[in-house]
Amino acid sequence: MLDWSPGAILWLKALHIISFISWMAGLLYLPRLFVYHCGVEAGSEASETFKVMERRLARAIMTPAMIASFVFGLALLLRRGFFVSAGGWLYAKLVLVLVLAAVHFLMLRWRRDFAEDRNSRSPKFYRVINEVPTLIMIGVVIFVVVKPF
Repeated sequence: MLDWSPGAILWLKALHIISFISWMAGLLYLPRLFVYHCGVEAGSEASETFKVMERRLARAIMTPAMIASFVFGLALLLRRGFFVSAGGWLYAKLVLVLVLAAVHFLMLRWRRDFAEDRNSRSPKFYRVINEVPTLIMIGVVIFVVVKPF
């Protein structure tokens, strides 16, 4: 276990929140791009533009932000005595974060389908999927702030 100074803990929390917000921004925007991408012909100039936007979002923002969220979150988890004092809310949050990571990797697979002109899903599917990260985020925030158990 690590013995962080109070100042270091505040920095870790800030960086964890910033990286989580960045990750969520990507998780909310990528399926919206998919909705618009569904509306253009495969191989068209617009489709190729969407492919570039989706790739850059996934590689330059979403995945690095997810990794940073995990790194800063792990640093906070490893502080001395934290697991002893944390309640069940922490485990519920961690489960939701793992579900969010699974959604992330599903989106990367769907991005690859678009990149290879193999998308078989409708715009409605991606509109519904767009709500999933929001619902998970609401749960994460409630567990962290309210600590219901």
